[in-house]
Amino acid sequence: MSLLRDHDFRRLFLADVASQAGSQLLVLALPLVAVSALRASAFEVGLLAACQTLAFVVIGLPAGALVDRLRKRVVMVVSDWARALALASVPVAWWLDVLTIHQLYAVALALGVFTVFFDVAYQSYLPSLVERERLVEGNSTLEIVRTVAQVGGPSGGGYLIHLLTAPFALAATAAGFAWSALCLGTIRRHEPRQEPSRAGLGREIAEGVRLVLGHRLLRRIAACTATANFFVSVAQPMVLLLLARELGLDAGAIGLLMASGGLGGIVGALVNARVVRWLGQGPAMWLGIAVPAPLTFVLPWMAADWRLGLFVIYEFCVGAGVVIYNVTQLSFRQAITPDPLLGRVNATMRFLVWGTLPLGGLLGGALGGAIGVRHTLLVAAAGACLAFLPLVTSPLRSMRELPVSSHTLR
Repeated sequence: MSLLRDHDFRRLFLADVASQAGSQLLVLALPLVAVSALRASAFEVGLLAACQTLAFVVIGLPAGALVDRLRKRVVMVVSDWARALALASVPVAWWLDVLTIHQLYAVALALGVFTVFFDVAYQSYLPSLVERERLVEGNSTLEIVRTVAQVGGPSGGGYLIHLLTAPFALAATAAGFAWSALCLGTIRRHEPRQEPSRAGLGREIAEGVRLVLGHRLLRRIAACTATANFFVSVAQPMVLLLLARELGLDAGAIGLLMASGGLGGIVGALVNARVVRWLGQGPAMWLGIAVPAPLTFVLPWMAADWRLGLFVIYEFCVGAGVVIYNVTQLSFRQAITPDPLLGRVNATMRFLVWGTLPLGGLLGGALGGAIGVRHTLLVAAAGACLAFLPLVTSPLRSMRELPVSSHTLR
């Protein structure tokens, strides 16, 4: 946490606090607007989840090339304001009694577009604020923000939704994005603008794709993350439907249950350095995915009794494992990537690993309507147990130190 003494990193940290808190509230609020306020079907909830991530497939790769041409802080500020305005339209439409599921689809698509630009710029911006040897420290600090938001976001957001109703709770999410934009605007360090490339957009995109797919370790990391994200996106809408509709839990109770994932994430962030020193970087990465995966099988057997405790254990363990995995692989990616390619490499990874999310959301919605919520969760659990295979069948299986050159292990 010593990086917080730096003014500019502290501003990025505060912006991240506001943005992550808003994003965690959004995890509950947007689908609950569809479920409780509009009585959406399982397929409509799945389609809404797909709309939120469709942009990673459609514009993910061009966004990376465009971000590399622009100042990344400006991209983040504009994206934050755009997300705030899109979300603010929901409570206004609800108040005027004109809110429809189609407006939610449009808002979800807009959120997805500007989240693509924000995330690519955000992951590419940190190396311009801190030295590369402090990237793990910086990413761990920011990961703690995300996990703390996971603790307070769902539980506090759940009760906020209970008090204000889900549409008006989205106003708090919009305020979080606006505060993030204001904090980012006060960073003083000058960010040099990249020299305009003479290559066309397609050639610039291809450079980022070649680096990711041509690197043996990055290629395996992308395959692992994409598989895990696909089956998570199959499960997530069905979990909300199960808890809210079949088990009859209110938003406050759902938020409290999901907060356990944030607690696990805090533990993961705090012990990450020790785990990496003990196991090595490669084993820590694949074990962070493999160990919690079998717990996904508790989801299809959920009921409003002692089995809710199993859900808490599942959320906690998955939260801890994901943080250990994310900090290790993201710091590795930032360290080996040349600055002029950061946006394109991060966008390529996002395209590959988030591009499976809309497909999973659509499949989850279709399966939920065809075979039921619980059987869909069983399919998702079986798939989640396969995600670690690309890592354990690669040199990462036993690699204690990851390479620091983009040319290593190509």
